[in-house]
Amino acid sequence: MNQKTDSFPEGSDFYSALKKRYRVASIWQILFLSALFVAMISLTALLYNVMDGAFGYIAYEYKNDPSEFTFTPVNELSKEELLTILQNNLSAGAYKKLDAEQAMPTRSQADLMNLFLERLLQIDTKQTWSMTESILQGNEIRQEAKTNYPEARIEFRSWLTPQFLVSSLSSRAEFAGVRTAVLGSLWLVGIAIAFALPIGTGAAIYLQEYAPKNWFTAIIQTNLNNLAGVPSIVYGMLGLAVFVRLLEPFTSGGIFGLTDANGRTVLSAGLTMGILVLPLIIINAQEAIKAVPDSLRQASFGVGATRWQTVWYHVLPNALPGILTGSILALSRALGETAPLIVVGASTFISVDPDGPFSKFTALPIQIYQWTTRAQSEFHAVAASGIIVLLVLLLTLNASAILLRNRFQRKL
Repeated sequence: MNQKTDSFPEGSDFYSALKKRYRVASIWQILFLSALFVAMISLTALLYNVMDGAFGYIAYEYKNDPSEFTFTPVNELSKEELLTILQNNLSAGAYKKLDAEQAMPTRSQADLMNLFLERLLQIDTKQTWSMTESILQGNEIRQEAKTNYPEARIEFRSWLTPQFLVSSLSSRAEFAGVRTAVLGSLWLVGIAIAFALPIGTGAAIYLQEYAPKNWFTAIIQTNLNNLAGVPSIVYGMLGLAVFVRLLEPFTSGGIFGLTDANGRTVLSAGLTMGILVLPLIIINAQEAIKAVPDSLRQASFGVGATRWQTVWYHVLPNALPGILTGSILALSRALGETAPLIVVGASTFISVDPDGPFSKFTALPIQIYQWTTRAQSEFHAVAASGIIVLLVLLLTLNASAILLRNRFQRKL
């Protein structure tokens, strides 16, 4: 009986086959390198596009002449002079309201300067230019501005400033800040992690360590994987039906004696975000628990430990870095979500910082969306600055995940 076998190539056939292997390997290496290059180019283009809008020339005028209030140049006014000007020229009601929000003498010089510019001089922005235009066509822009706006002041401005970070929202782009939106986003993330992390970790422990391997748990696992891919707008509708309407006495604070009977609060939004990331946290926690070597469990059982003792003292500590990393990365998704917050009832404009779970709120993605819908070019520049702040928050969360993972791995 003859059996056909593949013979190993020899001589010239061997070298021909070897060259073919290297040629195929080189082609795949070029394809992988090209994919990396395209990804880097796309990311660079995204970042440059955002930076391009956050810096550039601006032409503006003062509606009121500074000489009506002071003979000192505006950029040389001291804190005491600004405070005196505001006291003498603001109406009694406006000054009292500002003082009630924060005592005027305790405000910073930059804050008082913004009030002076916004309330008294009243800046009128004529036109803005991108960073690329400002760098490449600076002389033409200055000449154009002098021709079209002879009374206007021209300056190269960074819209992303420390004052932008600590100022509340404003109807004027020149004085708008992200403090209220950032605080709202932090409240959402805090409530979401407090709700989703213990529940998600507990569910993952049960499914991985206790649940029998049968058709019922297979159905649960399949639905978990499906829920992780459900569009976020669906979770927004769920949050509207359950947290805003059904649980309104709780989410509005009515059962605690608060007068507000509206469930569109930061608590409702935070719980909605928690539901959104819950499947992701469960799946990530399961994978982290599954990665713990089974030999640790067997050794623990071998010395007489119960299943709970094994899970608590051996499995969970070893899986903790992966659980924390996956949870923080899941929260990064929640931080950038917009659709569920719109459905739940986030405010598009609010100047009061959230001071509790029953407060009205906005979030950074909501505010960026609202700025981009405005027709004025200065709002687009402010939106670009807000995007940079959002990217920094996301990168901070991701860096925290890496640091926590490395720290716990060193301890283990």
